[in-house]
This record gives sequence, structure tokens and C-alpha cells, in this order.
Amino acid sequence: MLKEFREFVLRGNVIDLAVAVVVGAAFTAIITSFVDNIINPIIASIGGEPDFSAYTIGAIQIGNFINSVIAFLITALVLFFIFVKPVNAMMARFHPAETAIATAQCPVCLTEIPVGAKRCPNCTTVLLPEPEIPV
Repeated sequence: MLKEFREFVLRGNVIDLAVAVVVGAAFTAIITSFVDNIINPIIASIGGEPDFSAYTIGAIQIGNFINSVIAFLITALVLFFIFVKPVNAMMARFHPAETAIATAQCPVCLTEIPVGAKRCPNCTTVLLPEPEIPV
């Protein structure tokens, strides 16, 4: 049982996930600080209120929720433009999309087959080339 646990923990994807969680937590702290120390003062200079946490509806602190939504949106934008876009571009560069093969239907069994096929792989009908019409 300990051997299985060791194999599980030392698998690459488990370690990658653990690193991602730690980096994500640190990144969240940075973005929260960015929102609290840079974005909220900018909002305060425009709207006069330095923070949304003062907004409440009875006992519900709607302002703290608004602050969290702003932090989340900024985190998502930064992650998208710093990590997702470059990784997608790199994947497209190193793993280009497969080219589509032109297909036609077998006249006997109606299976999709490549245009240049000489025989249908499904019903083994010999496919004759279409005669060319002189112009």
C-alpha cells in the first residue's frame, strides 16, 4: 500500500497540481494586493469611495463581494493573457491541426471514403474513376 501511495505522489501530474495550487495562492495574494492598493485608489479618485467594503445591505456586506469580483476578474485576465494565450500559441505551433482529407461516398454502401480511393474499405467495391467530359 505504501508503494502505491509513493507512486501516486511521485506521478508528474500530482506534483504539477501541487505546484499549481501553491503558485495560484501566491498569485491570488499578489492580485488582491494589486486591487486593494492600485485599482481601488483609482476607483476612489473617480468615484470618491476608496473601497467598496463600506457598501452594505443590512447585515450583507455587498462591498466585500464587489472587491472579490474585481480581484477575480483581474486574476482571470492576467492568467489568460500571460499563461493561456502563449500556451495555446505554442501548442498550435508545435502540434498543427490535421489537414482534412477530401471524401466522397461509395455508390454502393454510401460510406465516406477518400476521394482518390480505388476500392471501398467497407464493402470492397472497385471504384472506377469518373469519366472526364471533353470541353
